[in-house]
Amino acid sequence: MKANSIFPLLIVAILPNFLFAQEDTDALFIKEIYEYSLSDSKVHGYLKHLCKEVGPRLSGSAGAAEAVKYTQNTLQQMGSDTVFLVDCMVPHWEQGKGSEVSAILQNEKKMLRSTPLGNSIGTEGIIEAEVIEVNHLDSLEKLGEEKLKGKIVFFNRPMDNALINTGHAYGRAVDQRVYGATKSAQYGARAAIVRSMTTKIDDLPHTGVTIYEGMNKIPAIAISTLDAEWLSEALLTEPTLKLTVKSDARNYNEKPSHSVVAEIRGSEFPDEIILVGGHLDSWDLGEGAHDDGTGCVHSMQVFETLMALDYKPKRTLRCVMFMNEENGLAGGLSYAEYSNEREEHHIAAIESDGGGFTPRGFTCTADEEVFIDQYKKLNALFEPLTSYDLYLKKGGGGADINPLKSQQGLLIGFRVDNQRYFDLHHTAADVFENVNQRELELGAAAMTSLVYLIDKYGL
Repeated sequence: MKANSIFPLLIVAILPNFLFAQEDTDALFIKEIYEYSLSDSKVHGYLKHLCKEVGPRLSGSAGAAEAVKYTQNTLQQMGSDTVFLVDCMVPHWEQGKGSEVSAILQNEKKMLRSTPLGNSIGTEGIIEAEVIEVNHLDSLEKLGEEKLKGKIVFFNRPMDNALINTGHAYGRAVDQRVYGATKSAQYGARAAIVRSMTTKIDDLPHTGVTIYEGMNKIPAIAISTLDAEWLSEALLTEPTLKLTVKSDARNYNEKPSHSVVAEIRGSEFPDEIILVGGHLDSWDLGEGAHDDGTGCVHSMQVFETLMALDYKPKRTLRCVMFMNEENGLAGGLSYAEYSNEREEHHIAAIESDGGGFTPRGFTCTADEEVFIDQYKKLNALFEPLTSYDLYLKKGGGGADINPLKSQQGLLIGFRVDNQRYFDLHHTAADVFENVNQRELELGAAAMTSLVYLIDKYGL
């Protein structure tokens, strides 16, 4: 079926002002949701505490453990029927003192702004070597060991500025960050330097995960886009330019951790579960505000709003704070395993992991039969309603909820205006002050509205 054929489904769920001639129960309740979310919600306060009192929450860190305690206590105090933990083993990686990268040009050194990539090993001293610039992983095979052995590989493929959807641009460029080091190691390279994943030209280095395959491992470090531009230009005039690289990054043994799960039991169909969630862990450069503090507090606010409005759900609602999305996905996998062992059925799972910007709608994935069935039922209810900027269409659900696909429910990703997201993503600038309160509240209201409609009418 065509993606736009499902357009009318969700329109009512996320439109804050309804102009109907007749009184409509759904419209009136959703209006209440928006009024509460924009006037009385606690979502901004939840985020402030998570960012300022807890801070960075990298898996295996003290901050991650504190985040588990904070969200567990908050969801209990909120009045959830049940709050419990789902155990998982997570990586424990630390960047230590960070990294130092400098270019040796005409007997002078220029420092490049850098950060180790997540899960990267350190340098165990200083590496000094010539630089080879490449734009694609395929280039490594063409160059071969003869040209790469003993060198530092510099991956410099930018995100495509011409793509309107910055998430698509990220997806087309991020393979060099994820696999650049391990692929370079196969040809004897000593380290990998990667251009930061952002469309912006600035001095902020962006971290993110790197994945090793096999036994050969070399350090992986990101540099800012401004320094990547400079380095590329410098190599044109001095092809034998050398870099010195030092990194204190280190991997430790796995640690036990937890995802936090809160539940409001359904009154009529308790075995049908509707999940809302975000990932509790974040990288260690900033405060994990947009990635993914906002997704966590969006989900917490769904519960807080519905309880404040004295709404009694027909179906069981779950709020899940997943652990370890950034560098392992242990929380999403262990939660799905927990749920599948109990033969549970999630009719819908909604993930917020795109930041706290202005809501734009939802994308969803499901088996074709499930998807068509939802379209027919919901479209019959909401066909008369129209909207100009919010939608439900086919697309991705989310990394943490994708392991639930075997339950054949609707997997839904909350989508926002993502034009500024990758300016902050995985950087020291991802802090509480860079989240707009009203945009954050609108996101919580949109998610709450969708949960209400799915709960009322089912799938």
